[in-house]
Amino acid sequence: MKAEFGDIKNSFGEIRLFPENTDDLWHIGHIIRESDLVFATTFRSLDSATDKARPEKMEKKPVRLGIRVEKVEFHHNANRLRISGIIEQGLDTGFHHTINLEAGFEISVIKNWRKIDLERIDRAVKASVTGVVHIVAIEEGEAEIYRIRQFGPERFTTISGGSGKREGLDMRTGFFDEILSNLSNVTGPVVVAGPGFIKEDFMKFLEGKDRDLASRCVVADTRRIGRGAVQEVIGQGILNRISEDIQLAREVSCMDELIARISSGGNAAYGIDEVENAVAMGAADEVLVTDELIRDLRVSELLDKAENMRAKITVLSSEFEPGKQLDAFGGIAVLLRYSMG
Repeated sequence: MKAEFGDIKNSFGEIRLFPENTDDLWHIGHIIRESDLVFATTFRSLDSATDKARPEKMEKKPVRLGIRVEKVEFHHNANRLRISGIIEQGLDTGFHHTINLEAGFEISVIKNWRKIDLERIDRAVKASVTGVVHIVAIEEGEAEIYRIRQFGPERFTTISGGSGKREGLDMRTGFFDEILSNLSNVTGPVVVAGPGFIKEDFMKFLEGKDRDLASRCVVADTRRIGRGAVQEVIGQGILNRISEDIQLAREVSCMDELIARISSGGNAAYGIDEVENAVAMGAADEVLVTDELIRDLRVSELLDKAENMRAKITVLSSEFEPGKQLDAFGGIAVLLRYSMG
């Protein structure tokens, strides 16, 4: 994503955002909140919506509108962000309108900017200068390829083939060829992960077929296969070494720490009431919250108080396993500086 900062005073002002891919749309979907003012070029009928004498199906033309946001919906399968609200500036002031934001189109956001919003923009901007990381979770006879999006792992394809042990080396070569074919357009780093020695065999094959791709590959040993192997790779911190902007390894370690503390009766609490109490007492060291929950006004105000008390805020993606685990604890938890018991 690209970003252009306008004149911002006392945390209020305008930032123009230029999403380049699905990840960027996901980020923007969590930056924009209810009551923010956004401007974008969108499509709307130029005839007044109140003119009942005209046909219902009227030609829509591009216009630039400013709307006061009421609802934001991210549709990553459709690569689109829907932003709905009331038109405040432009054609048909006072009427409802929905902006369908796609990659390649600019949106301007005017709001009170919080630290976590600016950190998210910074992460998205840094991510745009590197290729998307892919993980090949490989085992005998099957491989799954995942793209590592900012919102979590996204399965790209599954490939089945011969193991080489049961069906001969020619079948395994065909299996490897198909994996390579699916990676042919990948420009960023690739992690080849799984149990056993097949990943090393695939790397030897790759070095003889595509030395450039092989040079961008990292091998990771895992106990699990499929999506489980992907989570192990993230938990091992391999992605941080490949691309520092990716936060998923941090999310895994944060949830591991939270669960370990809760299991041992350590310095941790969860649920909004307990977190509010911890922040009020100055005991909050790090607040963990899901990206869906930060839209809640009570939670938003709580995070502001936590930042003022110098607590760290870590936002977890609801699309990824650590965020789903945090949902089970009410969507918000806190790692404490000291016990409140």
